[in-house]
Amino acid sequence: MTILPNERALPATGVIVILITVFAMALTDAFVKFSSANLTLWQIYVLRSVIAIPALLLLTRRAVWPSAPGWVALRSASLLLMYLAIYAAIPILDLSVIAASLYTAPLFIVLLSSLVLGEPIARYQWTGIVTGLVGVLLIVRPAASGFSLLPLIPVAAAFLYAIAAIVTRAKCVRETPMTMALWLNVTLLIAGTIASLAIGFAAPLPAYPFLFGSWAAMGTREWQIIAVLAALIIGVSIGLARAYQSPKPQIIATFDYAYLIFAAFWGYVFFGEVPSPLTVTGMALIAFAGVMVLCTASPPEKRQDRPGDPEQSNL
Repeated sequence: MTILPNERALPATGVIVILITVFAMALTDAFVKFSSANLTLWQIYVLRSVIAIPALLLLTRRAVWPSAPGWVALRSASLLLMYLAIYAAIPILDLSVIAASLYTAPLFIVLLSSLVLGEPIARYQWTGIVTGLVGVLLIVRPAASGFSLLPLIPVAAAFLYAIAAIVTRAKCVRETPMTMALWLNVTLLIAGTIASLAIGFAAPLPAYPFLFGSWAAMGTREWQIIAVLAALIIGVSIGLARAYQSPKPQIIATFDYAYLIFAAFWGYVFFGEVPSPLTVTGMALIAFAGVMVLCTASPPEKRQDRPGDPEQSNL
């Protein structure tokens, strides 16, 4: 699929791709949460990647080796740790809470863009950052009697997502979505294999089997789940890279917030989860803050692009 570098092009394709992608992302998280009682995270990583990697190799029409392997490796490692943070909390937290905490990522992207890339932060973007933090506090509720730090785990995932976004934007512009998807799955396969062997040698921890348990026996139902997860990760990993290489990535990112709706929907369908009024309010504030941060035009900055360079883009 050809990526248009023209800034004036309408990002209609990117909008459609991101909506389909976040729908699949929310469904993936629901399936992982659903299977967390029977399968380990590392088992999912290994078996899913064993199916996904050959499929991606068949779909890849260009060279599979990245032009900037170090930066692609850093991007893949950041996303690996992001998934680990999300899935560490997924057996315990509602999907809607995880989604809301994760979608503080645009706030981190703006801050890191300022620190790393030297991009100025507009006044309304600062307002959006503060609004998003208020939304996080409504979800975490530090003053409540049942206060828990667990919702901050997906906030850490959001920070890692932001790192991956900045790396993609600044250093992986020339990579194809298929190449980035392939090496992300290779990274997941390697990490899953190493973790599985380490747990096997060190002995499992029954207190938290999803992260530290032994592999479960695979029946027809388990293989069906793995096949669905493999199909979803192929679509998600290609879709994310493709969507954010569209023109006007800030517009694409606003539609990314549809994940909050889809996560709440799948949480209700699979687990009967109904967010509390404060959680819904916090989700709304975070979504509003993200849209404010992403849609506020930053002051003009000097460009030093060489003739023929593609337009820089987010994750």
